[in-house]
Amino acid sequence: MQVPPVFIDVSPEDQAQELRIYLKSLGAEISEEKSVKGIEDDLHKIIGVCEACFKDGQEPEVEMVLNDIVSIMVLIPLDRSENIILAFCQKLIKAQSQKLGLVCLRALWLLFQSLDDHSPMRYHVYYHLILIAEKTDQVKSIFQDMEHLKQQFALCPPSSEQLQILYRLLHQVLLKSNQSEQAAKVMIELLGTYTDKNASHAREDAIKCIVSALADPNTFLLDPLLSLKPVKFLEGELIHDLLNIFVSENLTTYLKFYQEHKEFVTSQGLNHEQNMQKMRLLSFMQLAETNPEIGFDIIERELQIKPEEVEAFIIEVLKTKLVRARMDQAAKKVYVSSTMHRTFGRAQWQQLRDLLHSWKSNVSLVQEGMKSITAAQLELLNQQ
Repeated sequence: MQVPPVFIDVSPEDQAQELRIYLKSLGAEISEEKSVKGIEDDLHKIIGVCEACFKDGQEPEVEMVLNDIVSIMVLIPLDRSENIILAFCQKLIKAQSQKLGLVCLRALWLLFQSLDDHSPMRYHVYYHLILIAEKTDQVKSIFQDMEHLKQQFALCPPSSEQLQILYRLLHQVLLKSNQSEQAAKVMIELLGTYTDKNASHAREDAIKCIVSALADPNTFLLDPLLSLKPVKFLEGELIHDLLNIFVSENLTTYLKFYQEHKEFVTSQGLNHEQNMQKMRLLSFMQLAETNPEIGFDIIERELQIKPEEVEAFIIEVLKTKLVRARMDQAAKKVYVSSTMHRTFGRAQWQQLRDLLHSWKSNVSLVQEGMKSITAAQLELLNQQ
């Protein structure tokens, strides 16, 4: 989000008095006279009644007032401006309409950009930016990805507790804006803020992380969740058992779990039909790992689908790009070229190591062949 800079030619004190006069003309309960206590008190009074200008159809005037407040605010030393900034943030999140919300979003973004990169107040402003972005459906204009977010706070990192509060909000907002993949990444970052000492306190966050990952139709690599400390504390509980099924088991195992724990699955907000579809995809990936050729009959049996549904299912699998394969309708077979592994443990690392060694050997053979050809050509030229 880009906001044009604001340049004011009058002194902050005169600017504050002009704001007082303008807000009073709108009916705000504020004196037109400057405060004898100084510019900080002026700002407190102005921010306290600035919603007097929050009127639909007057967005340019509202933006002018808010930008004026920001231009004064950033001139006040940090040790005297913290409460002023927090009061400003609290006031802006109260804007009701979409248009006024967008004005407030721009004004708060201007403040965020104007604060020194070392200022701890950047965290508080960013948190309120996300709140307004949620109301105005502008999350993408504020939050790009986790890497960009970390860069924003690189010179003044928030505390673990602050990050946990921010990440919880981000996760909720991203889910509501249908950015499930980004939401899952945020939740993983959230769980990563816990240590061995406090991981047991992250139970609710860990359960939310698992449920979000299982419910997300685009998340298939679930193995990394098992290594997160808060998730490890859930071992032995039903939610951990369910996660393990999605990590490494097949459809049959899931159906057995569901029959025994229907109420639990439903209570987590998970949809059984969606779970089955996802487990079918994961089970097919598992088949593809060890079977370069898969007959339609095996797919019907293992994935429990009707013969007339097989081709449509395979097309859905290929759309995910999780498996590279070719379907032969006449032979009723699927020929697998490659597949994403559901887990990546010691066996997969060994397989990758062997593959790289094989490539290295093949490259060496090609190099030796090229040397032989070059030597033969040179010898031929010398004979001529």
